Parts: sequence; C-alpha cells; structure tokens
Amino acid sequence: MSSPSETAPAQSDALATEHRTAAVVYNPVKVHLPTLKQTVAKYEQEAGWNATLWFETTEEDPGGGMAREALEAGADVIAAAGGDGTVRAVGEVVHGSDASLALLPSGTGNLLARNMKLPLDDLDASTHAIFHGTDRPIDFGILGLERPDGTREQYGFLVMAGLGLDARMLANTRPGLKKRVGWLAYVDSLFRSVRDIDGFDFRYRLDESTTKSVRGHSVIVGNCGMLQANAMLLPEAEIDDGVFDIVVMRPRGFFGWVRIGARIFWENAILRWFRRSTLGNTFVGRRIITRAKQERPLRYLRGEEFVLRLEKPDEFEIDGDPVGEISAFRARIDPGALRVRVPEPAEPTGRAARKRS
Repeated sequence: MSSPSETAPAQSDALATEHRTAAVVYNPVKVHLPTLKQTVAKYEQEAGWNATLWFETTEEDPGGGMAREALEAGADVIAAAGGDGTVRAVGEVVHGSDASLALLPSGTGNLLARNMKLPLDDLDASTHAIFHGTDRPIDFGILGLERPDGTREQYGFLVMAGLGLDARMLANTRPGLKKRVGWLAYVDSLFRSVRDIDGFDFRYRLDESTTKSVRGHSVIVGNCGMLQANAMLLPEAEIDDGVFDIVVMRPRGFFGWVRIGARIFWENAILRWFRRSTLGNTFVGRRIITRAKQERPLRYLRGEEFVLRLEKPDEFEIDGDPVGEISAFRARIDPGALRVRVPEPAEPTGRAARKRS
C-alpha cells in the first residue's frame, strides 16, 4: 500500500494537467478547420487538458484581439494557426504574459518555425507539442515607428524588420502569383524591385555609440537569420542571444547585387558552419570570418538597440508584412521575453543512451 508521500506528487501533477487550457487562433483561409479540430481534440484528450478554445481571425484583425480574448479566458498556451502575420499578431499579445506561444504553421513563409527548426508540414507533430511540449524562451523585438506625418506606432516582431529592398519587394509581390506559386512569387518581385530601387541616405545609432551617416539600399534588423528557400541573411543571428543582428546592404551596380545574392544563398550558410566548427576557433579561422563580415556590399552590426532616421520616407516591413512608409524607427530587444512551445527532446537510443546511462 502506497504512503501519502508517494501518492501526493502524482495527484498534484494530475490536477495541474486537468486545469490547463489551450487556445487556437486560426486564419480560416490558411487552415482546413475540420482536420485541425480533429487533430487538436485527439491530443487534448490524450493529455487530459480542458476543452480547447477557438478564435477565428478576420481581415481587420489578424489575431491580436483574439489572442487577448484567449488570455482573458485563461489560456495557458495560445497556438497561432496561419502565416507569419498571424504568428506575429499573436506573439505580440503573448509576449510578456504567463502564457506560451505555439506554432501550427500554415502560411507561405513560416519564418519563425523555420528558424527554430520546428515541424512545418507535420500537423500531428505541431499539435502534439501544444499539449506535450516544453517552453523555450526566445528574444522579442519591439519597434517604435515614426510616420511621415509625425504620428508614432508600436509593433512587436519575431523574425526581421527593415526597409529598402525587402520592404519594396514585399510591396511589389503580386498576390495572385503568390497564391499560385508560394514563395517563388518573391523571386519575380525581387527582380522587379532590384531594377527600380535607389539608394537612400540615413543616420543611425547602435546602443550607446555615436550617430553615423550612411547611404545604403536596405537595412534589416533581425532576431533570426534565415529567409525562405533557406537563404541565410544573418549567419550569426541566434533567437535567444539577447542581441539583434543588423545588415546594411550597399551594393555598387548590378554585380554588387549578384555578390549579395551569392553571399545570402550560398556563402553565409558555409560561414555559419565554419564559425561553429573547430577550425573557426583558430587564429586563421577568426581572420576569415572577420574579413567576410566586413565585405563591402554587406555591413553587419550587432546590438540591443538600433535607432535609424531617413532623409526621406521609405517602405518598411515587419516579419514579412509591408506596413507602409516611415521616416524613422527604433528597435530594441526584450531578451527571453516570449516562451515558445517546442517538442520534447527525443529520448536517446542506441549508443547515445548507453553513454548517457
């Protein structure tokens, strides 16, 4: 017969599980709702959680209002089922709360899930993590934007934000083509945007450094480094290192853009591997990495706060969504302020298990 001291912890764990509640904020255009509800119900019942709460986004509200309703209803985990816009809208609200953000990727980019190496096309695995996963703290970006008329707005971001080529590319993307071919529509937009883009003058300040004046074609502040098609824009970016990685693009003519393209789609991935390898820690390795970071068409910076003011307004984007023209912005990082639900690590097997024991 078990003693009270042996049974109490199990009862406590059971009570904690029974009172947990998940909520799903979903974009009805991006998900197949019957399949999603059936899958959620399966793992909800298996875990013994309360009935899941459901909130549908609208064209006017991509998920922020629904996430607030979910928090007010007592949700412990709020899952974003949709594209990058839905994830950002929900993440803005979950940030700083007692709840966790879960991802049910359903869009074209799924940039946060890609950068965190979470399941992309496996609904069962993504849903299982809601009820059986663990929380991983990640950094959260906070943006203050100043519009051309002087008004100010605040946004949050999870992946990247910036102006210049990427923002114009998003503004130029044809919706019909994106619907037919997905992320390949950005390639069409990229070529049209490169052809039309002009450089712009701006001043910036990084952390407590002095203000600098620069002319460039794009400025991107990143919490993560990877774009669609596994293009590595910011090879040293880590989602939980407490700093932003920033790139300023300053190409000279067409071949400057070719050089940037080669760097993003090929060399940066190699540099990231090289930096993490044993060779990267040698004197020669550090010299190679430093020289690559300072290549003229791309200037890399790192810091906790970045303030930029333009000589004239330009397009701005946040996590893949164009938000119109701005005159200035201030980005600051909130380290470890958002908890994201991730799958439990797999139990080691074979030699790894024997070594662990």
